Amino acid sequence: MTAASAHRTRDERSHTRRDYLEQLTNAQSIEELWQLHCDRMGAYGFDRLIYGFTRYRTATSLGDPEDFVILTNHAKDYTDGFLGKGLYFHAPMVRWALEHEGACSWSIVRDMMASGTLTESEKSVLEFNRRHEVTAGYSISFKSISPRTKGAIALTANPGMSQEDCDRIWADHGRDIVVMNNVAHLKILTLPYAGPSRGLTRRQREALQWVGDGKTTADIALLMGLTPATVEKHLRLAREALNVETTAQAVLKAAFQNQMFVLEA
Repeated sequence: MTAASAHRTRDERSHTRRDYLEQLTNAQSIEELWQLHCDRMGAYGFDRLIYGFTRYRTATSLGDPEDFVILTNHAKDYTDGFLGKGLYFHAPMVRWALEHEGACSWSIVRDMMASGTLTESEKSVLEFNRRHEVTAGYSISFKSISPRTKGAIALTANPGMSQEDCDRIWADHGRDIVVMNNVAHLKILTLPYAGPSRGLTRRQREALQWVGDGKTTADIALLMGLTPATVEKHLRLAREALNVETTAQAVLKAAFQNQMFVLEA
């Protein structure tokens, strides 16, 4: 490759990165962002992703799975086991992500096996992953602003790729991949995400917003042109949709999920 062609190749890559980041930062929904990100990571050889984020971590728990932000393009037979049956809780790279920040090659799993530090549960997860060709890749653990929060993403390499193949890709493009994932993570935290619970209706959202502004039920009824009983109904349905017991908890959870004060299309 000549110096001129190498320069053109670098310019093309830089232009593609700028296009991707511009589209990503302008994404208006989780679905739009996730499709963009999966496509971009797939171009680097990582065709299956799992992103997870919790705001409710404690010393002994990641919080209620119902409150997690989980995004993935893995096949259903994999997610039913890894996520649905809670195998993720015993995954070696999840343990690494909870204890570290930054990017890590899955080659570290070989080191864990060689040192005899893997538990039987962790070995079972590795066997499950092997059956689903989830054997090579990288994990990125995002910097947390609070001990209660944690976010990470697992980038699984295309079937047939070895960890050595991944490491060579990372040597050339790792810094770019980390930056792209950092931006995607920060953007995800700004977008509405209802998770497995039902999303709020416009009326439920409006009633919660007025509660958040300190209004009483009587105030809200007047502002919304409804009866107090109808306002209470909207608040009850909002609590049910968000799976919480009190209206104050509903306001807090809706705010965390960016379901409050959103612009209607």
